[in-house]
This record gives sequence, C-alpha cells and structure tokens, in this order.
Amino acid sequence: MTQASAAQERSAQPAGRLTLWQGAALYIGAVLGTGVIALPALAMRAAGPASLLAWLGLVLLSVPLAATFAALGARYPDGGGVSTYGRHAFGARAAAVVGWCFYFAVPAGAPAAGMFAGAYVATALGGGRRTVAVTAAILLILVVVANGFGLTVSGRLQLGLASFLVTLLLVAVAAALPHAHLHNLHPFTPHGWPAIGSAAALLVWSFAGCEAITHLAADFRRPARDLPRATALAVAVVGVLYLAVAATSVLVLGPAAGTADAPLAELLALGIGGAVPVLAAVAALLLTLGTMNAYFAGAAKLGAALGRDGALPAWLSQGSSAGEVPRRSLAVVSGLSGLALTATTVADVGPQPLVLLTAGSFVTVYALGTAAALRLLPGGSLPRRSALLALVAVAILLVMTGWYLLWPLIVTASALCYLRWRRAAGSLQR
Repeated sequence: MTQASAAQERSAQPAGRLTLWQGAALYIGAVLGTGVIALPALAMRAAGPASLLAWLGLVLLSVPLAATFAALGARYPDGGGVSTYGRHAFGARAAAVVGWCFYFAVPAGAPAAGMFAGAYVATALGGGRRTVAVTAAILLILVVVANGFGLTVSGRLQLGLASFLVTLLLVAVAAALPHAHLHNLHPFTPHGWPAIGSAAALLVWSFAGCEAITHLAADFRRPARDLPRATALAVAVVGVLYLAVAATSVLVLGPAAGTADAPLAELLALGIGGAVPVLAAVAALLLTLGTMNAYFAGAAKLGAALGRDGALPAWLSQGSSAGEVPRRSLAVVSGLSGLALTATTVADVGPQPLVLLTAGSFVTVYALGTAAALRLLPGGSLPRRSALLALVAVAILLVMTGWYLLWPLIVTASALCYLRWRRAAGSLQR
C-alpha cells in the first residue's frame, strides 16, 4: 500500500469526536475572530474606501486556499497539520520550518488579539491601558482552561459562540445599513492605488485560520467527509460577514471608519442605540475568545506532533494522538503568550506591528503548505488546481509583507539550527 493510499484509508476511519458543526464553528472562530472588530478600521486607515478591494481580494483568495488545506487535511489527518504535509512533500527540514512558523506565531499574535478586545472593554468601562492588559490576561486564562479539558468541551463552546456572534453581526449590519451613503466612497483612493497592497498585508490577519483547523483533522469523527464540508460552510459564512461588515463600515461611517477604535460599536450605536459600548465589548470578548480558543487548540496539537516527530523536544509529544489533550504543549503556548503580553504591555507597543509580524508568519506557512499540496495532491484534480492558484496569490502577499518577513526568517533559522543540534547530539550519543 502506498503512503497516499494509507493516508486516505486512515482518513476514512472514525478518529475523534469533533462533529461537522463543531468543526465549522472552530473554523469560523479561527478566521472571523478579531479581524471583524479591529481590521476594518486599520484597513480603512491604510487605503481608504479602496480597502474594500483588499477585502474582496482576500475573500476570493480564501476559497482556493481553504480548499487546498481541506483536501490535505482530509488526505493526511494528523495533528501536525501543515507540518505533516511539508514532511511528506519535502522532508523533515521543511516540516520543522513550517511547524515552528505556526507554533511560534500564536504566542506572538495572542497579545494583539487580547489587546483588540481589551480596547472595547476599556471604551465601555474605562481604565485605559490597564484594562486592556487585564482583559487580555483573563482571555488567555479562559482559553487555556477550556482547552485543558479537551477538544470536546472546546468544540461545544465554539459552536455556541459562533452561533451567537454570526447573529449579532448580521443584526449590526442590517440595523446600520439604512444610514449608508454612497458619497462616503469618495475619494476612493486617498492614499493611492499601492495602498491597497498595504491594506491587504494587514488583512492577512483577518483570514489566517484556514490552516489552523488542519491540526485538528484527526479529531473529526469522519475527517475525509466532515473536514471539507466544515471548511466550505465556514468559508461561505466568513466571506459574507467580512464583506458585509467592511462595506457597511465604509458606507455608514465614511472617513470616521479609519479613526474609530471600535468600528463595530459605532455601527451598533447608529443602528440600535442604547448601551452600545457594553454590548460591543461583550461581542469583542466573545469574538476574541473564539479566535484564541481555536488557535490554542491547533497550536497545542501541533506542538505535540512536532515533539513526536523530533522537530521539538520529545517531552512535548504527550497528547499527539487523536482524542488526547496535549497539556504540555498547551502550557508552553500559554506561557510564551503570557511573556509576550507582559513585554507588549511594558513596552507600550500597539497591536499593528504584532499583527504584521504574525501575518508574515502565516503567509510563510501558506506558501510552504500550498507548495506541498502541488506535490501531494493528484495531478489534474480540482484541489491541486486550487493549490496552484493559491500559491501564486500567496507569493504576491509575501512581497507585500515586506520587512515583517524578518520574524518568520528568524524562526526558520532557529528551526534549522535546532535540527542540526539534535542530529549532532544524537551522533555524539552513538
């Protein structure tokens, strides 16, 4: 039996406990998350109304990208996710590089996510930077506790969060739309056409997540059937919501959409009124909790798989099998996230640089993942064609990311040095 056919046979067997709906909810939480509460303002600030083209471009890119990773996840259901695909396609070094880029991007991005939610809480309750930091710390603790109880608890939690948040966003858009004005689209490109690229680099954060669910592929009850369906459902929901919220923000708020710290709160204020800051803070907290929950689940599983495969210390391998809880890896991710939050708070650094650093890591993961798909997926198949299209688009995003690719380059060098040290230590022991 070939490696590919063996992987397909494993993917057809029941392996975990995640249902189709829980998996879709985890995916929606991973992708939707903090992007919808903060990125419309950052993108508007970067490119004005033309940022809508960046949103549209990223939505279109998410379709072949998600299809590629869904096909890989169904074919190779393993906690290593993109790292596993890199191993099958290019060997141990590529697996370590892509694994490290994802694993160490999560602790870098978690403080930014917590800060986005904390800004909404500070708007509602006051307290400034202290409130922002405390909110982010509480979110980290909640996510670690939820994932410490295993994916069954996390999946159910995510399903409830996703259902509530989708409803809330649709209500906010519908209520604010009567206040829309087409003249808010002028001037369309206040910072020039190249600024659309800058906005797109920021918006990679909003669409990061299609790779996170692949680390949980083995925890689906029927990976080969349920993972592609969960992916398709989530991509449709997220694409509609992102475009709706971004377009409504521009058409309703106009230039103020680029200066608003809480654009979702502004839409709710116009459409509903009442205790909007409090309602917006609750929504921001739940959105961020959903995002962090999905990413911590995926990263913890990945760390355990990397420990199992020798790309990280073997101590982390506990919990790498389907159905097991990778508590050691989860402890490492949460500890690094706590350190990053502390450093960010002390240095008083805004979230935008952290967003771009994290986005640079994920673009690198996408590049390696789609390249692996070209070698692993059957020639002439629709998923392989999707992978080729996604790889071309990701290459353009790599150029747009610019200097923020420095972080994934540092991580890549560290991963390769670790592998060399491990091989040298093994040789000395022999």
